[in-house]
Amino acid sequence: MITCRLSTILGSKRLKVADVCHATGIARATVDRYYYDQVKSFDREVLAKLCRYLQVKPGDLLVLVDQQDLFESWEQPIQPSEPKIKGGV
Repeated sequence: MITCRLSTILGSKRLKVADVCHATGIARATVDRYYYDQVKSFDREVLAKLCRYLQVKPGDLLVLVDQQDLFESWEQPIQPSEPKIKGGV
């Protein structure tokens, strides 16, 4: 399965979806589909614009993930963190 890492990249660069739309001319609905990883097929022109604007390679934006890895990450129990006590007690 191919996943889109646009949300991660925008977060690391502290950019908003609106910034991408304004700078690239890509429609908000299209950028939202990439952001929320809901793209059914990838448009080469859109990918080129995103990569140029974000200064990344297509392999940084789109990542091949084994579906088994996705299920295993959901099956792992979440360990509660210990509460931090203020005041040195």
